[in-house]
Amino acid sequence: MEYGLQLFSVRDVTEKDLAFALEQVAKIGYKYVEFAGFFGHDAKEVKVMLDANGLIVSGTHSSLDDLVNDFAGTVKYHQAIGNTNYILPGAPYRTAAELDDTIAKLNKFKPMLAAEGIMLGYHNHSGEFLPNADGQIPHEEMERRTSVQFEIDTYWAYVAGKDPVELITRLKDRVKVIHLKDGLQNGEGFALGEGTAPVAAVYDKAKELGIQMVVESETLKPDGLSEVTRCMEYLRKL
Repeated sequence: MEYGLQLFSVRDVTEKDLAFALEQVAKIGYKYVEFAGFFGHDAKEVKVMLDANGLIVSGTHSSLDDLVNDFAGTVKYHQAIGNTNYILPGAPYRTAAELDDTIAKLNKFKPMLAAEGIMLGYHNHSGEFLPNADGQIPHEEMERRTSVQFEIDTYWAYVAGKDPVELITRLKDRVKVIHLKDGLQNGEGFALGEGTAPVAAVYDKAKELGIQMVVESETLKPDGLSEVTRCMEYLRKL
């Protein structure tokens, strides 16, 4: 099995030295990376770093604002680094008006990105599965009113009281990649195998469905590289 890593997991390193972070992530054994910012590096620099370490971009966590403010420039950057999976790490949904605006933008930019060879996805936290101020369940509204892909963060779904195995099974046609993540149901995160989330069951179902797994472990205990090393050690035992 080959795994990806959400680079927010090693943000204590990436924000200081992205090239070093990518080198270490590759040495640990991750084959794919999902960016959470580029820290001022232009696309050519990022591509050189990736190629030097034999890494492939599985996706990025990037904002709606980048698409709104500079669609052409944003597309050019992502094409240059080889990214075909533009994932929103969240968007406004706390009221019906906010959610309507978000859904309108998802429906606007999905075909625009598709025309450029890039898929638009949405990454959840726990709040999308809980009622907003107007009683809507934001994730259900996005499922019903858009056709975007979903990067299911299986841990945050678990925190919200959802069964992540049922969720990725039900949405399998719209889920190409998940976040494999662990922690307690109260929202306190841990490295894989150290919490109470159903990581092994999620792993088995994702493998069965052919869904790519991207590790995220974000509590920096005692630092990012140590934590994602423990995650890889856990995965190798499964």
